[in-house]
Amino acid sequence: MTNPNSKVTWIDARERLPRDGVPVAVAVTGRYPAESPESEDALGEAFWLVRPMYFTNRHFSEDGTEHRDCFVDSDGYVHRPYGLADDDTVTHWAELPTLPGMTTHLVLGDDVQPALQNAWRNRTDS
Repeated sequence: MTNPNSKVTWIDARERLPRDGVPVAVAVTGRYPAESPESEDALGEAFWLVRPMYFTNRHFSEDGTEHRDCFVDSDGYVHRPYGLADDDTVTHWAELPTLPGMTTHLVLGDDVQPALQNAWRNRTDS
């Protein structure tokens, strides 16, 4: 069986940002919307959670708004580093692990099946 444990090094987003285009795991904080205007907590519930995103030096939203030095989730929603925005801000980030048995995060096309077969063939039993 392959060892499923990976060591994650979290980096404070206030101190350093990833390279442009890098896929990362982020720790994002904010508040869920209140369930109704009459709810006890009109601000909603605070959260801090991990999500996959990518970092970019320049991103254009669907409405044409330009964003600099931001994290973008799979829905295209822009998250700013902590301290630069009020909602859904990134407190920390970590590089994603590479694909099993490889030094890269991405394999495309005809190279996928051979890479996958190689990873299964060369797995480390523990």
